[in-house]
Amino acid sequence: MNLEIAAGEFIAILGPSGCGKSTLLRMIARLIEPSAGHIAIQPEERFQTAFVFQDAHLLPWRTVLDNAALPLELMGVPQAERYATARAALQQVNLFEAEDRYPAQLSGGMRMRVSLARALVTQPRLLLLDEPFAALDEITRFRLDIQLRELWRTRGITVIFVTHSISEAAFLANRAVVLTKRGGGIKLDRRLDLPAERNDELRMDPRLGREMQALLGAMEEES
Repeated sequence: MNLEIAAGEFIAILGPSGCGKSTLLRMIARLIEPSAGHIAIQPEERFQTAFVFQDAHLLPWRTVLDNAALPLELMGVPQAERYATARAALQQVNLFEAEDRYPAQLSGGMRMRVSLARALVTQPRLLLLDEPFAALDEITRFRLDIQLRELWRTRGITVIFVTHSISEAAFLANRAVVLTKRGGGIKLDRRLDLPAERNDELRMDPRLGREMQALLGAMEEES
């Protein structure tokens, strides 16, 4: 595989089950090392990368605010500063009023928003998401898609989003990469011809349908 991603891109990674999407994401995050080749992130900066997993992985004994502030606490940031930063991140995901609740008191969509806020508190330049909305109902997923796209637009970060959903990939990303079933190759690398603003009206737009059809064609060839 040879893949270059520019700063500020929103790229979706698709492909058949077992093709290596999550493995690729974990290698980019330095959670595992590649057996050959290399991954370069420029410029190299500490804490520049944040990872959102499919499960929210919240600590049940900590409040929403304390869960969101956890990365800053581990970095040794003073309490007043980390709480202020965590509250700002919760505000961005529309959870400011839930800061005193515990994970068991939250819906699945709210837990994922806490996970997203927790990823944002370190001001990452690169945000990696591994099917974060896969277990959510369709309406909640639609809302979080729009919210994630808006966060990307306002923060100017680079986003790499792994998903099985062709519709989600086309709606969210500016560029979509379909991996081959075996060998870690790239079947399709496509820049999506869609407007910068993504809203619910776009879901019925023929342009979105055309992009989905192109991605579906590549996926079907690999199934």
